[in-house]
Amino acid sequence: MDWYPLRLTTPVKQHVFGGRAIPDGLGRGGMPDGPVAETWEVSDVDGDGARIGNGALAGQTLRRLTHEHPDGLVGRGWRGPRFPLLTKFIDGHRPLPVHLHPDDTAAREREGEPNGKTEAWHILDAPPGTTAYAGVLPGVDRERLRQALLDQDFDAVLRRLPVRTGDTLYVPGGTPHRFGPDTLVYEIEQTSDLQQHAMRHRMEDGSALDESAWRANIEALLAEWVPEHRPEFHPGLRLPSSGGWTGRMLCAGPYFALERWQAPAAAESPPLVRSFDTALVLSNAGPPVTVAYGTGSEPLGRAETLLLPAALGRVELHGPADVLIGYLPDLEHDVRTPLLTAGHAPAAITSLGEVPI
Repeated sequence: MDWYPLRLTTPVKQHVFGGRAIPDGLGRGGMPDGPVAETWEVSDVDGDGARIGNGALAGQTLRRLTHEHPDGLVGRGWRGPRFPLLTKFIDGHRPLPVHLHPDDTAAREREGEPNGKTEAWHILDAPPGTTAYAGVLPGVDRERLRQALLDQDFDAVLRRLPVRTGDTLYVPGGTPHRFGPDTLVYEIEQTSDLQQHAMRHRMEDGSALDESAWRANIEALLAEWVPEHRPEFHPGLRLPSSGGWTGRMLCAGPYFALERWQAPAAAESPPLVRSFDTALVLSNAGPPVTVAYGTGSEPLGRAETLLLPAALGRVELHGPADVLIGYLPDLEHDVRTPLLTAGHAPAAITSLGEVPI
């Protein structure tokens, strides 16, 4: 197969917590009127799976390509029922619901699904003083957590963390969490839409839940809660530079890694050359970029995403640019070795998420 950068159809979620930061702030075109809460940049979630929108593979589903060409698309001998990465731009113009995603064990045992959803939030924009919930305060037991959720008294039991533009939070499955208001996020996660909410309203339209459904949601959240998870925001770690480009490893673990690379507009920087043997999700957080591959090239506009199949093997990114690169990592080769080479201590590398010392 002759592989090329893939443009995917993008589900847009107009949940009640959304605003206009994605079209008006990031500059994403083609958005509907009204609130835009989420754009699912790469998705193989049931019911919201992407199709290829360009080139010879146009119209095929991401899932079909994943099943039929796992080595060419995902790479590294990967096999699984779905494409393994889900990425989103999320506008928390209003606070998201307090919610939780199951980890792999809970997803299999309670939901009958192959995996849960560990995720990470990279903060693209948040005003000073912004906070988020992530994890439960030490000493809070299940009964105290239940009563606080029933009382909707989240500050009594949840950790409130300061949010700063440029930081990243790695959120393991089983961690109660929420961000917003006025928080613009790029999210990378396992491919799943399993979640349990603690709110008395639906996140889609704000309509009220009946009492029995709300209490059932809280009990499901409590059953999937992992008490020990208390993640912290991290500024990321500097990667070895390439020409005029600067890069940071934002987070890393067994399910995904996320990097951010920037080339200033004022500099005449050479292209960023990236060789790879696993699929890359390339999302643009800045000005338009040109992605050169083989004998062709593909433009990448503001707040757009390309999926780069593993079989491409090599691309050049021509700046100025501000891009996010997500992938399924080999933790030793892709994370530990380059970060140790850059002079970072093993403990600092571990703090990115779930990287063994």
